[in-house]
Order: sequence, then structure tokens, then C-alpha cells
Amino acid sequence: MNKRERVTAAFMGRETDHVPVCMWTHVPSRYWVDDDLFAEYQAGFYRRTDVDFMKLSGDKYFTWPSPVLDGIGHAEDLFKIEPLGPNHPHIRGQIERTAKVVKALGRECVSLYLVFVPLSCIRLKIGYPMMMNLIRENPEAMKYACRVVAEDQKLLVKGLIEEAGVDGIFYSVQNGEVDRFTAEEYRDWVTPSDLEVLHYANSLSKMNAIHFCAWEEIPNRLSVWEDYHAPVISWSRYIDIMDIAEARKHFGATVWGGFDNRPGSLLYTASREEVEAETASLIGQGGHSGYILGADCSLHNDLQEKRIGWVVQAARRL
Repeated sequence: MNKRERVTAAFMGRETDHVPVCMWTHVPSRYWVDDDLFAEYQAGFYRRTDVDFMKLSGDKYFTWPSPVLDGIGHAEDLFKIEPLGPNHPHIRGQIERTAKVVKALGRECVSLYLVFVPLSCIRLKIGYPMMMNLIRENPEAMKYACRVVAEDQKLLVKGLIEEAGVDGIFYSVQNGEVDRFTAEEYRDWVTPSDLEVLHYANSLSKMNAIHFCAWEEIPNRLSVWEDYHAPVISWSRYIDIMDIAEARKHFGATVWGGFDNRPGSLLYTASREEVEAETASLIGQGGHSGYILGADCSLHNDLQEKRIGWVVQAARRL
């Protein structure tokens, strides 16, 4: 199997010649100033680590650029948010830059682009405390804002897949921590806009992955995501405490993960022999069908890339 064949088979839950590996980092800010530099960095990471496919980064475009969010203090102001539209630099910039990354990769491997859920797009601009203040002050205002963002995210997804050439999206689902919302609040306030983007992405591609993010290091209320479906689920093994077989059964999909992504964990500190032994253990648990080897979330940039290579090379021998 070549890389595209291997990863496509894994997404479909079919047996692979070896377990595909994909880990990722954020792109350092010094590469954001030029799209060609950005593309060169991402393609270079792929070549140096030899991962089986690429999760492409949205760095530089994380904060939502609505002027309404600048200094917002009252939830009612969220009703003033207007769509960016297909020609806004926030949308066109991501599509055009990603097209350069895909070209640099040469279609050799599957690529997925990071897309945040609408509420996270707003939170990345105003921060968690203000997000929570506004949504509790007027849930309907925040739901309205999320619907507007969702429409723009759908334009972005369409352009990424149909124009830039990515195979699908890496949909980062957040805000589900057990201490943030009740299940009823989440399903009413957050789920509708989450699913609007996800369902649209699934209508365009069969190669999407959902990332149940646990970057706050607080367990998620996984029950609120039971109807969030994609061929692949990336989960947090070390925060949501669910091993490979359990995760695959729970999500009913190919699962992606295994290593702790946090600094100080095994991947950062262990010897090559220990990393290879952990790789073998994970593959022994996951098998060669319905499993992709990765980490809980983004790896820190101080991780030596050769350590990712150790995992890739070990997986190829198993």
C-alpha cells in the first residue's frame, strides 16, 4: 500500500499493511508572514517525520475577525455579527494558503485541515471568561452568533475541499468539559452550530475526522457528542481515560491516538527503545483495522521531530 491507500483503508475501517501514523504540531509564528514559507514548513515537517498523512494547521487564522467582538461587553451585541462572506480575507487567505501546502505535498498523502467549531471561533477571539459571561447572559444571542459563524465556516470547508484540494477536515470539537455546561445546556446552546458545519463537511467528503479536544486537561462530557459522526474520531486517551478498544466501541469508528501529547510524557523523555516498545504496545491493542496511531492533541514545538520518526519507523515494522 502507498500512503494514500493505507490511510483511506484505515478511515474506512479496513485492514492496513501497517498502522498509519499521524502526529502534528502548530506552525511557529515566524512562518506565518508568508504563505510560501508556511507551505514549505508544513511540507518539510511531512518529509522529515515521514508521517502517513497530514493534519494541516490553521495558525494565524484562529481568532474570528468580526469587529463586533472587539471589546464586546454585552451579549445583545452578538446579534450585530454579520457574515464575512466568501471573499473575506479570513476565508480566502486560508483557502489560498492551504492550496499551496497541498501542492507542496504533491498529493502524495491525505491531508486534513483544522476547522474549529463556531463557538470556539468566537472564544478564540474573546477568551473563555467573556464567552461564558455572554452565553449565560443571553444564550439566544450566542446561538445567533454561532449560526452566523457556521455559515462562514461552511464556505471555508467548501473552498478547502473543492478548491484547495484537502481530502477532508479535522473538526476540533471543544467546550464539552464536564464543569462548563450541563448536558442540556450544551445540546441547546452549542450542538446545533457544531452539527451544521459537521453535516455539511460530511456531505462533501468521506475523509473527515472529529477531534474531541481536551486541551484544558478537564475530562469531556462525551455523552453530548454521541451523534457527532465521522469516519475517524481523535480522542484524548489520557484526559478522557478511554483506551483504544473501548474508544473504538464507544465511538463506532476508526480511532486515532494513543500517545500523551503533554511535555514530560513518554514521547518527550523516553529512550528510543522505550518509545518503540510503547508503539508496539499500542498497535498490539489497536490492531491493523480501525486504528490510527497518534497523540491526544498537538505536540509542543520543543519535541524533537526525530521522536515522531521513531514511532513511524517502528510502526512500519509491525
